[in-house]
Amino acid sequence: MQATQVRIDKWLWAARFFKTRGLATENVHAGHVRLNEHTTKASKPVHIGDVLHIKRGEESFVVLVLALAEKRGSATMAQKLYEETSESTAARAVDVAQRRLQAASRPEKRPDKKARRQIIQFISKK
Repeated sequence: MQATQVRIDKWLWAARFFKTRGLATENVHAGHVRLNEHTTKASKPVHIGDVLHIKRGEESFVVLVLALAEKRGSATMAQKLYEETSESTAARAVDVAQRRLQAASRPEKRPDKKARRQIIQFISKK
């Protein structure tokens, strides 16, 4: 028998947005997950057709719930539980590109001991 509603923390865990159910619960309580544009509690039920806004680290997802699951299955089964909106996919692609540009502008490695001494000596001459 297919469930008609599932707790949001169980669904997030089953859909593999979070590694553990405890992490899913923490993120819901912290306000990183919104259900239909509203903050929610971990015990709130999710229904098919609901829209979830999920913030995980630097990534943000906007997904439409297509199916419900209380148990965690394979990754291919988890992908069938939701559909990410095209706007969300495009926004994540832009964010990834920006992070790559920022990473490219950073120095490749930390200065070694000799370089640190030269930096300190240069700064102290001013």
